[in-house]
Amino acid sequence: MSGSDQQEDVLHQAFAGLAKEHLLGPAQSRELQAMLGSLSEMTREGTSVGDLKIANAALAEMAEAFRVFRPYRKVRKITMFGSARTKPEDPVYILARDLASHMAGADWMVVTGAGPGIMAAGLEGAGREHAFGVNIRLPHEEGANDFIAQDPKLVEMRYFFTRKLMLIKESHAYAILPGGFGTQDESFELLTLLQTGKAEPAPVVMMETPGGTYWRGWLRFLEEEAIASGWVSPEDVALFKVATSVDEATEEILGFYRNYHSCRWVGDVLVLRVQTAPSRAELAELNRRFADIVTRGTIRSATAFPPERSSNDHPELPRLALRFDKWHFARLRQLINAVNECTGA
Repeated sequence: MSGSDQQEDVLHQAFAGLAKEHLLGPAQSRELQAMLGSLSEMTREGTSVGDLKIANAALAEMAEAFRVFRPYRKVRKITMFGSARTKPEDPVYILARDLASHMAGADWMVVTGAGPGIMAAGLEGAGREHAFGVNIRLPHEEGANDFIAQDPKLVEMRYFFTRKLMLIKESHAYAILPGGFGTQDESFELLTLLQTGKAEPAPVVMMETPGGTYWRGWLRFLEEEAIASGWVSPEDVALFKVATSVDEATEEILGFYRNYHSCRWVGDVLVLRVQTAPSRAELAELNRRFADIVTRGTIRSATAFPPERSSNDHPELPRLALRFDKWHFARLRQLINAVNECTGA
């Protein structure tokens, strides 16, 4: 037996020991065995203790976050970003609190970074039953705010990158209020993920009070510097909306799911699940308006594909199927907006 064959045999034995008495599907088994292969590779390369500590801590943090969020995966969630320095009497704090309260009233859950300021506003408005916290351990902060402290839906993290992953991965909408470096970092990472298709399409509202200049100034910079220079496409502004009231923000968020439900790839076909299939006339109009993002064929009505049926992935919903170019995700967002206007009549 060659060295590589022996290594493979050891990995299979290790996996068998770990998976013993656990019911795992084929896909789960493949991914877990691949993780063991990565550990084996790190062993062969003599990975330093410092690098191993980072990998171990990051994996442990993600495993804990997955455990906390798992029971609530079917519940829609909104993540709220904003300054930790915003005071409770600030109109922006009140705006954030009221938005969270409104979303909780619509049976959504609210996720924040669990610190002070806008993070506290979001959890205060949501109430504990509808609140999630993903806290970052910082030397100058005491810990999670009082609205989520000691709650089983609180996750404590050491690394910003694992924290941002969970704040974005688990949510179906995002509200960003004025803030500093951290808020801008979260804003641009979120928009980058949406722009490149690394995150599923979702509504993003940039919120401030009426007459505020924070997002107007940000948008002016974006248009005059980044878009004018060709570094950002003009249609990418469709990835977000600036809102100055709770009503405006909730219309953007809830309206995104008026008809559109979710999406997934089946091979090279993008499948959009919807509540109501468009009529023939509406489908023809969608094809006329969005032919530029279809690489081959047309946007067509469909039923659940075999992989969706086998995984019970909302087989009851009607679908739209297209060979999307995997490039113009802002145009895809505009397609979803158009789908939301379809009535099927």
